[in-house]
Amino acid sequence: MSQLGDRIENATIALSEIVVVRRRAVIVAFLLVTAVFAGGMTMVTTESDATDSFTQDVPAQNALDAVEEEFEAPFAPDDESTQLVQTGTNVLSRTDLLSNLRVLERVDEREELRMASANGPATLVAQQLDPSATTPTEQQRAIRTATDTELRAAIRAANERPGFSRLVSDDFNPNEASASASVTVITHDVPQGFSDGDFQTVQTTVETMAADEPADIRAFGSGIINAETGQIIGDSLALVMPIVAVLLLGFLIIAYRDPIDLALGLSALVMTLIWTFGFLGFSGIPFTQQQISTPVLLLAVGVDFGIHIINRYREETVTGLEAVPSMRIATRQLMIAFVIVTATAVFGFGANALSDLPPIRNLGIISAVGIVFTFLIFGLFLPAAKLEVDRLRERFGVPEFNSEPIASEESSLGRLLSVFATAGDRAPVLLVIVILLFGGGMAAYGTGVDTSFSQEDFLPPEEEPAYVQYVPEPFAPGEYTVSSTLDILEDRFATNQDESITIYVEGPMERDDALEGLVRPNDDPPETLALGDDNQVRAESIVTVIRDRADRDPEFAALVARNDRDGDGIPDRNLDRVYSVLLASSSGDRAERYLTEDRRSTQVVYSVQSDAEQAVVTAQSQEFATEFRYAATATGSIVVFDAISGIIFESAIQGLLLSLLLTAVFLMIVYGVLESKPLLGIVNVFPILVSVASLVGTMRLLGLALNALTATLLSIGVGLGIAYSVHITARFVDEYDRRGDALDAIRTTLTGTGGALLGSMLTTSLGTGALALAITPVLGNFGLLMGLSVAYSFIISVVALPPALILWDRASGAEARAMAALRS
Repeated sequence: MSQLGDRIENATIALSEIVVVRRRAVIVAFLLVTAVFAGGMTMVTTESDATDSFTQDVPAQNALDAVEEEFEAPFAPDDESTQLVQTGTNVLSRTDLLSNLRVLERVDEREELRMASANGPATLVAQQLDPSATTPTEQQRAIRTATDTELRAAIRAANERPGFSRLVSDDFNPNEASASASVTVITHDVPQGFSDGDFQTVQTTVETMAADEPADIRAFGSGIINAETGQIIGDSLALVMPIVAVLLLGFLIIAYRDPIDLALGLSALVMTLIWTFGFLGFSGIPFTQQQISTPVLLLAVGVDFGIHIINRYREETVTGLEAVPSMRIATRQLMIAFVIVTATAVFGFGANALSDLPPIRNLGIISAVGIVFTFLIFGLFLPAAKLEVDRLRERFGVPEFNSEPIASEESSLGRLLSVFATAGDRAPVLLVIVILLFGGGMAAYGTGVDTSFSQEDFLPPEEEPAYVQYVPEPFAPGEYTVSSTLDILEDRFATNQDESITIYVEGPMERDDALEGLVRPNDDPPETLALGDDNQVRAESIVTVIRDRADRDPEFAALVARNDRDGDGIPDRNLDRVYSVLLASSSGDRAERYLTEDRRSTQVVYSVQSDAEQAVVTAQSQEFATEFRYAATATGSIVVFDAISGIIFESAIQGLLLSLLLTAVFLMIVYGVLESKPLLGIVNVFPILVSVASLVGTMRLLGLALNALTATLLSIGVGLGIAYSVHITARFVDEYDRRGDALDAIRTTLTGTGGALLGSMLTTSLGTGALALAITPVLGNFGLLMGLSVAYSFIISVVALPPALILWDRASGAEARAMAALRS
């Protein structure tokens, strides 16, 4: 062994001695640090805006922000809106129209709700009946006093007005004057400095008012989405963590079989959570939905460490050794394994810290720090506390309930696990080839896995799982409306109110052909753009504002006609004069949304089909932008989300490759320095490669995509799964050095360490798998795949390592014989 290896070995021995000899000082120090981190827990904040945190620093979002800022008048108030989505047999009936207006009336009466205007079928129909009816109260009177014939005629007339078709569902029948759904947009006069929390309060208040109305009216908007997202975090924790705790408790009882050891293990788990959440508070990193998985992951690793330290300690005590020598042997042997597992877990979890997406980056940081805390608590505090408690137990005569290790060579479990050692010895080459072919096949199949990012990933499904109705208070989740409202918007409207793309055009907009250049590409639009009743694209631009103004202002219409040489309704000369008159009119504010002050750039907003795929919309809109006369760029939320999907995929692959590379290099260095066996590092990584390949193949088989959370699974699977092969290999090396026989060493390893690993796998896979019961799909899918990943890691390590270690032994023996022959 090299001098560096000797130093590491001496450091390990010194650390073990501190734990064993100065255990009381270790316990006190850890309790004091726990008290400090407990104070940090009070500083933890929650991030409720699920999607905005992902869009930070994304180039596509920066471009969209720049466009939105350029078309916003300086120092103007921010226009925020709330949508009232109404459904029913016929939302255009007199009763439903009046219900809608009653909600608007109540909102208008509350000054703090800052209602500036409202635009919906009820307001348009009422103004068609009585143009002077400008308030909800006056509009109710107009509809209430109209005859049935007058009401139907007003609805047909309102249908001729621009924008009416967007506010009613696809099944709108102008002859019957009926529709099954409608949208009314309330615009709020929100001043500068009005916080997101204040606007959230405005929208949730409107939501309560809408719910009080007998008709089916629900409020929808960013504030309501944020409110429900924040509620989901609390509800998910309240639902999942008790289930995880019960599962962990059940398996820990089986693993420890002693109430005092169980209490020690649980105390260490609680300390781990306190340290991690305390660090979260001190660091200022907000707690998000993605981080709900963090405590579960840390509990999983903590359970693994706890079972190993207690089980290894018991293996020595049952031979007749005293407590201190037994713990000295256990800690010295496991300390290296714990360090290796911690380092590889940091590589796996921490690889996500290099992601370009802040939530994934924060998840990687918190998970990596939490793993280090887990090592310190379970590697140092737990052994010291175990020794001190056993001393007190002996002093006061408290009996031990069961101190047998989980498995032994004589037990049924031990005999079952030893079968894999025998199989690996009989046909190692065949087994390794079969396992490689299986892993390669799963990897090839998994290359077709989808990548996605959408707001719906973070929201509860429209129909909650059946088990939710049996969840008692206070664990029962609240009621959510956002998902069902989104489904209504997508299913019943040709275009979702929030689904659009923006073409940003840069060019001299005062040139004669500038406006016609904005309309000409519409003759051959992409198939993903939504079409109106006239089979034309639904576009909003400065041209739209000009046409609308001309329809309502005869004087302006005459100006347009004088400067329209080809008679198509679009002025093609003296555009500077047309713009000046338009901006000076009451339509000036609207025109400023589409034309910059210097008149050198403009934007055209196109509605998109609600069922169109992000990637297709993005590709087609970018191609569509090339058809404009001047330089044009496609942007919008859909383009941003598609860019995030690409970053998610890149982060997943980057994290996987980085974690595998760092893990392989680290293990080769460790085994080369400590044991002069560097190839054992490659043997260690072999099972995890097959495990990750199996996980990706399973994702495609189950139809699950790489999304904001599941994308982290590839590197996390490396960090968490490598523990199984590390523990097996570390124990194998100890037994191999002692016995000199590979098969005997593998058999002893599987019957001893294998039993602890089985207990750890069951607790970890079922504990993390409990996240599948979470309310949000993104977290549920993560839990399911995390449980499968852990199970795969254990099974493949137990199956693949015996033949791989046998081949390593034979290769090492052949190399030794060749060197001996060379020296001869």
